[in-house]
Amino acid sequence: MAESSQSNSTFQHPAFFILTGIPALGDGQAWLSLVFGLMYLLALLGNATLLTVIRIDSTLHQPMFLLLATLAATDLGLATSIAPELLAVLWLGPQPVQYTACLIQMFFVHALTAMESGVLLAMACDRAVAVGRPLHYPILVTKARVGYAVLALTLKVLAVIVPFPLLVVRFKHFHAKIIHHAYCAHMAVVELVVGNTWVNNMYGLALSLAVSGVDILGIAGSYGLIAHAVLRLPTQEARVKAFGTCSSHICVILAFYVPGLFSFLTHRFGRHTVPKPVHILLSIIYLLLPPALNPLIYGVRTKQIRDRFLEMFKFRKKQF
Repeated sequence: MAESSQSNSTFQHPAFFILTGIPALGDGQAWLSLVFGLMYLLALLGNATLLTVIRIDSTLHQPMFLLLATLAATDLGLATSIAPELLAVLWLGPQPVQYTACLIQMFFVHALTAMESGVLLAMACDRAVAVGRPLHYPILVTKARVGYAVLALTLKVLAVIVPFPLLVVRFKHFHAKIIHHAYCAHMAVVELVVGNTWVNNMYGLALSLAVSGVDILGIAGSYGLIAHAVLRLPTQEARVKAFGTCSSHICVILAFYVPGLFSFLTHRFGRHTVPKPVHILLSIIYLLLPPALNPLIYGVRTKQIRDRFLEMFKFRKKQF
């Protein structure tokens, strides 16, 4: 009898999981789908426009803008890895997702967030050299070196993120098929497995500290060097101009890390005090808000991109 009960309560490699979204919100999920749908639309249009502007304008084929193009491509991938499934769950209710598709989504969500963090660090280092060593900048930061840096970052991300789905695949049995989340987050899936998940928990924690933690320290150090260099400039005008070249990047960093920090802290330390719907909302905002805001921030605050976009718009308008 006990054996029968145990066999009925576990599943061996289920063909699919069921994503529930945020059931506690009831009909509010449909309204949320409109908000997140707008974020996704902004992410698609904004980042695609940014990539187009950088691609067609040869004067923007510089290290700073090539890093920005890498960030835009990462944002497109990050938003697309979560939004279609998320919107379907919020609008239509619980949706099935194939086991393999769930693992693939898990990989891309974590890989692209790690990639974005690394690109933000590279952009901070780029600005530190531009402000601190302006005369040597063209020699120290070249398009070839940016390409090598992006390649190295991609290989690092692959090396540290591939274990995520592999650590789930090793489990043969699951308590349930229902994932109480809006997408296939690693820890949301791990909660369903039958077995010792200590390795999964520790790897997730260590990776968060090693990747995001190191990147945040590197960004803080870069901006410390920038502040030191700027404060040594002789005139107020020069200091304002130098800070202005970094302002858009600071806004992007805050848009990415602030929601991410709240999501991480609530998941790790506020599981019993922060309601589950709040945690899920924070994790969604962390993934969708930066891709939606980044192109708006750079489009408004970066003169070269803003001017080139306005020229394109005027040209199209004249054609009609």
